[in-house]
Amino acid sequence: MISALIVLASGSPWGLSQANSGPKKPHSSLTRVPFVGCASDGQVGPLKAPEGKSKTVVIGDAAARRLAYYEAENGFGALAPRGWHCFSTYGSNGSNLFISPEPIKSNDLFSDGWKGFPGPVIQVSTVNGDTSGRFEVAETIARVFPAHRGFVDDVIAEKIRPASDFPSGPYPNDRLTYHGNECVEYLTPASVDGLGTASRLQKNDQPISGVAILFGEELNLVYAAIRLPKDAAELGPSIVQQLRHDVARSEEEK
Repeated sequence: MISALIVLASGSPWGLSQANSGPKKPHSSLTRVPFVGCASDGQVGPLKAPEGKSKTVVIGDAAARRLAYYEAENGFGALAPRGWHCFSTYGSNGSNLFISPEPIKSNDLFSDGWKGFPGPVIQVSTVNGDTSGRFEVAETIARVFPAHRGFVDDVIAEKIRPASDFPSGPYPNDRLTYHGNECVEYLTPASVDGLGTASRLQKNDQPISGVAILFGEELNLVYAAIRLPKDAAELGPSIVQQLRHDVARSEEEK
């Protein structure tokens, strides 16, 4: 995963020099956006979309006028353009929230033959580090969280999956911006594999941006993969900003 395209901020966990530039942060303020409940299906069967009131968010007013807050019964919610469709899957390992401008066929999400979303979509996964989700958490830690390598070593020591399933170091073309040892924003360029394609998003001629965040004593993971239409690409930083805020707030409330 290491290359000259990696951008590091607030520290250099892979021993590379720190770059001076990073994603431009959107101007933030407190405002409210519509709430959209998302139906789910998973381990114990279908769940209805939750009902909710408008959501207070920490993004700029201009972005807020174009976004709504989508949330299912399990896991973290996310901002996405208004009028999009959503659906969530869940199990003992965690949950996945998908938000798309096109209707989502739930059967596709459970099909081994489905290749993934070919176009614009937002995926937000909440993965439990103390269940079967630990394997996915370990895969992400091996790629981008070297300060927590011990978690990966413990998983490998179980001898359930081989060490080769947990390659160490960043994808070669990814650009990474670190915010401490537990949070990294990333950009996977168009048409290449990277952290952005470690999702249900197919690679295409558009980049995938997002964030990975470790939280909790068990080292749970929140992972977002975001591919927006070109006329909405500037909303990406606000979506990431709100998710980072939501995770931090959940930790404060414990």
